[in-house]
Amino acid sequence: MLIPAFAAAATPAIAAPEPGTRLVECRSGDCLLVTGHRDHRGSVVAINGHAVAVEGGRRWQARLPVETLRAWSAPNARTITIAVDGAETEARLPIGMFVQPEKLTMLVIRAK
Repeated sequence: MLIPAFAAAATPAIAAPEPGTRLVECRSGDCLLVTGHRDHRGSVVAINGHAVAVEGGRRWQARLPVETLRAWSAPNARTITIAVDGAETEARLPIGMFVQPEKLTMLVIRAK
């Protein structure tokens, strides 16, 4: 059975899920939990150009102290660069993560 060309073109491509970030508590204080997907369990993961140890297989996660990310990031950064085997993508940081406290006028957090 032949599939018309327009039907094949209408099929959406399956894209890899975007990496995610959120603040969590860890032994050293506040950490950023970074999650993502990779094609192979052995793929190297780097954040802002630094190779990081990850947990998991194709679906991985890494916990990084906020102070470490501050050292690796530009002041007032809003994103981090995540590279898996050299393929780079950006992930948004939680709002106000790197803002200096004296410059933060107000931050409103609402429960979902």
